[in-house]
Amino acid sequence: MESATLTPPRREHGLLARLRAAPSRVWARVGFAVLCIGAAIGFVVYPTYPNYDSAYSLLWGREVLDGQLPSFDAYRAPTEHPLAVAAGAVLSLLGDTASRVWLGLTIVAFCALVAGVYRLGRMAFTPWVGAIAGLLVLSRLDYPFLAARGYIDIPYLALVAWSAALIAERPRRGGVVWVLLACAGLLRPEAWLLGGAYWLWCACPAQPLARRVRTAAYVAVAPVLWVLTDLAATGDALFSLRHTSSLAADLERTRPASQAPSLLVHSLSEILKWPVLAGALLGLALALLFARRRALVPLALTASGVLTYGAIAVAGLSVIDRYLAATALGLLVFAGFAVAGWSLLPARHRARRPWIAAAVLVAVGGAGFTATHLHPGYIDRELRTRRELRDELGRLITTPAFTLARRCGPISVPNHKLIPDTRWLLHADADEVLARSALPDFGRRQHGVQVFVTGPDMLSNSTYGPFVSTVHDDPRIQVPGPGAVLIDRTPHFAAYATC
Repeated sequence: MESATLTPPRREHGLLARLRAAPSRVWARVGFAVLCIGAAIGFVVYPTYPNYDSAYSLLWGREVLDGQLPSFDAYRAPTEHPLAVAAGAVLSLLGDTASRVWLGLTIVAFCALVAGVYRLGRMAFTPWVGAIAGLLVLSRLDYPFLAARGYIDIPYLALVAWSAALIAERPRRGGVVWVLLACAGLLRPEAWLLGGAYWLWCACPAQPLARRVRTAAYVAVAPVLWVLTDLAATGDALFSLRHTSSLAADLERTRPASQAPSLLVHSLSEILKWPVLAGALLGLALALLFARRRALVPLALTASGVLTYGAIAVAGLSVIDRYLAATALGLLVFAGFAVAGWSLLPARHRARRPWIAAAVLVAVGGAGFTATHLHPGYIDRELRTRRELRDELGRLITTPAFTLARRCGPISVPNHKLIPDTRWLLHADADEVLARSALPDFGRRQHGVQVFVTGPDMLSNSTYGPFVSTVHDDPRIQVPGPGAVLIDRTPHFAAYATC
């Protein structure tokens, strides 16, 4: 069956030929232009700000620009990502607009991600498969939602998707693929596995030894630069590994390795939703049956994410759904194959017509499921709330009363959640904004200005709330100390001073 799929079909004419040719490159470019316009409109309509991890990348970049060592060891700071820190340093030259430019670049990366998944599906299988896979990326709201909040996962996934697409087009391409994988490896260490796997694929015995050594050096670029960055900033070459492990334990994100399989299925279902996950597994089976060789690159992409997810669980690091986003991309290509893989078969293949009929039913059912389970109001509310809270915090900490109270001592906030935004808005150093959850007596006797979140909804707010489900800090971090005087209040924050 494999050989039949690789045999060029007979030349066809009329409507059928036009259907087989669609979506052509012209239509793909039109679709990409529409995507870019829609993304630009979303960027203007939802002027959000970078998430916690990305806010720290901007902070660290600004510290580097100021001639300071980046505070990678700050209280509950996320793991550093060298390329993100370098980007933060460059963007810090733009001043207060840097955060918005960061978001803009993430939106651009999202458009590149969709285009990369389309290209991967087209190169591995057919343009129809690529188009369906690209549409599925758009309909999985996790990806645009991550982009709207400035997560570095989006540029990482775009780099991975394009490297996979270029490999599918020409397996031992080298050159630009090494550059893409190196950049991806400076954003997330999972890309190191992809680089190593690609080197094993390319380093066949027939190649000269010098070439194999040179390409091995390409693979080593990202991990070596990461280690050197840690060593220069902290004196510990393995700081990122140790810090990530301790942070995962502190935030209770570790899971026993025995739970990895069930967590894997649950996480993929959360990202893809179960009908698409089921379709992806069906598409994987069909691809192995009808187009085994063509399925190799999407299968490698899928497997790499599963392996790294398992390794993360075994190592006791943070187990988070979005760490399977790369695996989900590979599965989306197979979901596209389940719907449009028939376009790879010759016109007279006996499986072609039943496959088309089944694909229509699957597409209609999937569209119906998405329409009935899509909650755009939730996304709208989340994005608007994030912007409003960030703006409200900015107004509170820049009032004359707040500025005057800072003379009495450092700023304290309930825990780690408010630190990066507060530091960025005030251009403050790490020792000027402290978390009460890390202070003696929970900061109740700390002189200075104390910021609290107010209202029952804010206590568990995913952005700034101190009592989210995964963090169990002492409630006293929300209790003003003796002698603290209220100096200002907004609907969701309150500031007290102790002098």
